[in-house]
Amino acid sequence: MTALGLTPRDVARELARRYSTMTHDELDVLESILVPLKYQKGEIILKEGEVCKNIYWVVKGLIRQFYYKNGKELTEYMATENNICMCIESLFKEEPTHLQIMALEPTIIYALPKASLEQEAMKNVNIQMLYRKILEESLIFSQIHADMLRFESAQDRYAKLVKRSPQLVLRAPLVYIASYLQMTPETLSRVRTSALLDDRG
Repeated sequence: MTALGLTPRDVARELARRYSTMTHDELDVLESILVPLKYQKGEIILKEGEVCKNIYWVVKGLIRQFYYKNGKELTEYMATENNICMCIESLFKEEPTHLQIMALEPTIIYALPKASLEQEAMKNVNIQMLYRKILEESLIFSQIHADMLRFESAQDRYAKLVKRSPQLVLRAPLVYIASYLQMTPETLSRVRTSALLDDRG
């Protein structure tokens, strides 16, 4: 399968470029464990109650990680192209997840199965480094988001998201952006209007 002209080899190269230097043989190994997956808009990638067995790399599209609380959907995370997604607790405890992952656009993902990645990481220091760097990035991102929700105003949260993930702000439905930033859609609408006026001023 190719997406936007990308082959599994291209994806392996991009992962190596971002997370770890690799030889030709190491790229062969990484390419061999990548699993291409394709989803339509609205399709569930991972259901609540399933065990997360993969780290997902988004090649094309937009995905949302969410959960239900008191009958309401709450958005935990969203990702566009060239970003990682996983349910980290389920992945490592090998227990059913409370989270779900859904495609918000027609989406192509390459899955890195944890079992295969760990098996190769035992034998190869550069693949071990890639694995570690992916996990580090995910943990740091989670911490940044948690701190943003704890300590920053609604205006600052929105400004930070615009700066860090401009594609997300342009493409994701406002109701999900509001949920992700832990504000009501009405508050988000006011914040967006204020930000636009500031930009024009």
